[in-house]
Amino acid sequence: MSRAIHVFRSPDRFIAGTIGQPGDRTFYLQAVHESRVVSVMLEKQQVQILADRIGALLDEIHRRFGTPVPPPTDRVGDLSPLVMPVDAEFRVGTMGLGWDAESEAVVVELLAITEGEFDESVVLDDTDEGPDAVRVFLSTAAAREFAARSAKVISAGRQPCPLCNEPLDPNGHLCVRTNGYKRDAELSKSLDFIDPAVFNSLAAQGDPSFSVEDDDEPDDPDDPDETGPERP
Repeated sequence: MSRAIHVFRSPDRFIAGTIGQPGDRTFYLQAVHESRVVSVMLEKQQVQILADRIGALLDEIHRRFGTPVPPPTDRVGDLSPLVMPVDAEFRVGTMGLGWDAESEAVVVELLAITEGEFDESVVLDDTDEGPDAVRVFLSTAAAREFAARSAKVISAGRQPCPLCNEPLDPNGHLCVRTNGYKRDAELSKSLDFIDPAVFNSLAAQGDPSFSVEDDDEPDDPDDPDETGPERP
């Protein structure tokens, strides 16, 4: 059976989007032209890699060929959600990226994941053998827009923990900086158990249950509550 290659030479939209709540999101890429919509499923890391590689490719094209390329930006014109319902054609395995000098377009190819190995020469090729694919041609402006939107989609997930930088979970967070205990757990204040800087950081955030007392601080002789050595 011949492979299916979905080609979009002038898409109205090519975007990254998600379905689900932070911490349980499914990532999609979606190409749209008029009433035609094709969606594929992939991992968040794949979206990040594709956006980064597109940015690097645009910079290289400008450097090598002098092609006018929009500068990197965090401004996104299209913040609309995915076209619903989302029916993924396949889950993405291999991704390809190229430059069509004739049309001055970035070419993105997304290939379906396969159980076995395949000849990677089929990437950006119209051969009948190989995984199903989605091939999208993007102007340099559309490519920059895709990268900028992808960055916003990725950052819209769970906020990072201020201590360990891992994503915070609405159902509770096991922070490695607190030896895997939750913030609302009773923690030992032994300096042998945990870095004092962690307690100080937590205390600075307004949680009085986290503090470190320095037992090595010298007694204040003028403090009536301090008991010093008896005088002869």
